[in-house]
Order: sequence, then structure tokens, then C-alpha cells
Amino acid sequence: MFMRIAVTSSILALTGLAAPVLAADLDEIILAPELPMTQPVEVGSGWYLRGDLGYSVDRSGGATSYSIFSAGPPASYTATPFTSAMLDGDWSGSLGVGYHFTDYFRGDLTFDYAKGDFTGTTTSATPCAGGAPGTSCASTDTQGFKQYGLMANAYLDLGTFAGFTPYVGAGAGMTRVNWGPLNSDQRCVPGGGACGAAPADIVSAGSESWRFTYALMAGMSYDIAKDWKLDVGYKYSKIRKGDQFGFDPASITAGAQGARAGDNGFENHEIRVGLRYSLW
Repeated sequence: MFMRIAVTSSILALTGLAAPVLAADLDEIILAPELPMTQPVEVGSGWYLRGDLGYSVDRSGGATSYSIFSAGPPASYTATPFTSAMLDGDWSGSLGVGYHFTDYFRGDLTFDYAKGDFTGTTTSATPCAGGAPGTSCASTDTQGFKQYGLMANAYLDLGTFAGFTPYVGAGAGMTRVNWGPLNSDQRCVPGGGACGAAPADIVSAGSESWRFTYALMAGMSYDIAKDWKLDVGYKYSKIRKGDQFGFDPASITAGAQGARAGDNGFENHEIRVGLRYSLW
């Protein structure tokens, strides 16, 4: 009987000592610092698509003079100014894909397209080809062009205020300038002699070349909906000068070589409106 009481007392004593130890262990488990949780990574975040439409308020750079070839001997080339010359081409467009590197810096690659026309007039004291002595010659020259550009652009967003984000940017790339044939509509001008049959029109081959291009931009975007931004801005672009058209067939037959006229490099001031769509 005595032994049973002693064993029972010992078990109760050990249980009483173990209880605080177990409680302390539970407290350490409950109060253990929380392990860091893995945050999901949003793959592809920052990409966007863009499309823009531009209207040119000032475009310049067409040829202002052309060469007249004389077979000689000796052969010679004489630079002659156009009586008037102008470029016409109001609209342009671009499509591109871009990426937001930070909240303030982004970049995009764009494909740009534009087209237009060149119109020049000439006057000469000499008769048109086959014209009567004593007459003079005038012409209206027309030529179309197309431009295909690949540009890399970078922008600095200056902060967003009530959905509006002003920005500035710059770009550089290459533009393929395709000049179509030059059509010269010649007219006989009577003077000391009378004009006979109307002179034939003359067609000269246009030139094609890749040219370095740079651009400067400034504007404002506005959050019109989730993932959509309206972009309104100004863009200045400059395309390097190059050949515009060659000599007429008669001059080539007589020995003329090279380009008859070169443009002065396209310089363009545009107002542009576009949309940007965030992919993710």
C-alpha cells in the first residue's frame, strides 16, 4: 500500500514539472517569427502595343535644283534651280511594341509609313525638244514618294497627375525612301516663233535608298480606361538627304550619268494622336 502511494505521488510530481516545459515549447512554436512568403512574379509585365496617326503641319526637303547635261565636247552638267518646288504629304502612321522599364522610363520599336508628292515647275529660254525656233519651254514635274521606317524610341514619363502623364522622347533608325518616276509635262511657250504640236511628256526614273533618321517627341498621355492610354503629341523628324531622280532617256543616250537631282533630306513637323494598350 505504501509503495502504491509513493509511485502515484511520483507520477503526479513529474506531470506537474512537465506541464510548464510543454507550455513553454508551445509558446515558442506559436510565437516563432513568420517565415518569408514567396511573392508571385508577373511574367511579361510592362509590355504594350501602340498605334499612331500623324498629320504634318510642315514638310520640306524636296529637290530645289536639277542638272542639265550638255554632251559637248566637253561634256558638262549645269545646275539649274526649279522655278518653284514643294512637297505635299499630310498623313502618316506607325505601329509598334514597347516596354516599361520603370514607372518613368520606357522604350519602343515602331514601323513608320508615310507617302506624298513632289511638284516642281521649270522654265527654259530654249525650245522644248523638237520645238520651233524662237519659242521657249516650260514644264510641270510631278513625282510621288513612299517612306518605310524602322525606329527605336526612348521616352521619359514625367509623372502622372489625375490620369495625365507628360513625356519627352527621342528616336533613331533607318528609313527606306522610294521615289517614283518623275513625270515632266512640257509646254511650248510662244515668243518669236509659233508653237506647233504639243511636246511629248518626259519620264525619268526615281531613286530608292535607305537613310539615317532621327526624331524628337513631346506630348501627353491620358488613362482613358484600364490598360488603355490616349496619346497626343508633337514629333519632329529628319531623314538624311539622297538622290531623287535620274536623267531623262535622251540625256542618258547622249552620255549623262548619275543622278539629275537630289532631295535635301525630309524635315517634318507633325501632330500625332495614338493609342497604347498594356498587354499585362
